[in-house]
Amino acid sequence: MGASKGRQRLAGLARQAVRGSRRVAAALILVLSMGAAARSQELLKLGVLNDLGGAFADLGGTGSVVAAQMAVDDFGGQVLGRKIVVISADSQNKPDVATGIARQWFDSEKVDAILDPVPSAVALNILSLARERNKIVIIASSGLADLTGKACTQTSFQWAYDTSVLAKGTASTVVKDGHKSWFFITADVAFGHSLANESRAVVLANGGTVKGEVKHPYITSDFSSFILQGQASGADVIALADSGTDTTNAIKQAIEFGVGEGGTRLVALLAFVTQIKSLDLERAKGLLLTESFYWDLNDGTRAWSKRFGERFGGLMPSMAQAAVYSGVSHYLKAVAAIGTTEGKAVADKMRELPINDFMIKDGRARKDGRIVHDFYLFQVKAPQESKGPWDLYKLIRTIPAAEVTPPEGSTGCPF
Repeated sequence: MGASKGRQRLAGLARQAVRGSRRVAAALILVLSMGAAARSQELLKLGVLNDLGGAFADLGGTGSVVAAQMAVDDFGGQVLGRKIVVISADSQNKPDVATGIARQWFDSEKVDAILDPVPSAVALNILSLARERNKIVIIASSGLADLTGKACTQTSFQWAYDTSVLAKGTASTVVKDGHKSWFFITADVAFGHSLANESRAVVLANGGTVKGEVKHPYITSDFSSFILQGQASGADVIALADSGTDTTNAIKQAIEFGVGEGGTRLVALLAFVTQIKSLDLERAKGLLLTESFYWDLNDGTRAWSKRFGERFGGLMPSMAQAAVYSGVSHYLKAVAAIGTTEGKAVADKMRELPINDFMIKDGRARKDGRIVHDFYLFQVKAPQESKGPWDLYKLIRTIPAAEVTPPEGSTGCPF
């Protein structure tokens, strides 16, 4: 009997061991399956951090969010097994507010890239933070040349334009046309100073002179005293070195004061198609503008812009909004090609891959973050020339990339 009970006890222990092993195996399978599920639910996050309701909202704003989502949808909505999501926040045009949002995005919400930081003071702060966090930044609305100069990072890109390009496109054309003496009305911020300085250098290099400059407060409504100073200078050109609603207000008031009549020419060194639309052609006719994109440039731009308009209340895109789509698409291609979202690796792949889409043909990204591609000089149409509500520009010429691109290594970027 004693031997029999012993065998029964051993058999019972064996059965318990088997059941225990099965529980362990089941638990291991559950853990592995949960890990796989977690990986499949991991997100790739893109954050649009721009002006959603202020002076620059029409340039990028909600339209940049729409453009980013279009790029994600066209890519298929996922990459490396991760769903791609687009989030957004209002920078309020305040560097401290934007930096706080970006820090939370990078550290807590695991955002992989920030898109369209604006204005330039915001963009500078975001680049500094992205440098620390090894994160991608794609700049579209901000044009400060220092963003690819002394403030450049190894993971940031300036996609649409910068102040150097604007000067070489618009200012050089006007001074070569015989308008030699200039007066600048300049926004008293880094972007305005950069735009005026770059344009002044172009004017002087082409045999022109600068009769004076007046700086105005950032985001102001009354330009009367500044315009009167420009007229009193006797200059051939009154040039606006500002952006956003400052430019819109300055153009309106300059026309009311008669600038553009007689021998004086009004030059807006930066204006977006959305601003020209808000001004109407009677006010804006004849203005020369350098841009990297126009919705009605060719079949490709028209097709994409039609889709954008269907999502955005019939509005046509600005060059900044087109740049967000182009930049996001190129970023996602690089992620897929390199097999990681690690910032430096993705940025290197973005520089390696050529850029070809409806906006940019045969473009490339340089080490300093500058996107090398052709630009376009447009003139705003007169009302009688326009055939529709968004038929605003006529192409004067294509500006080859080599004509407006500073030599690599000359921008002050340490890379």
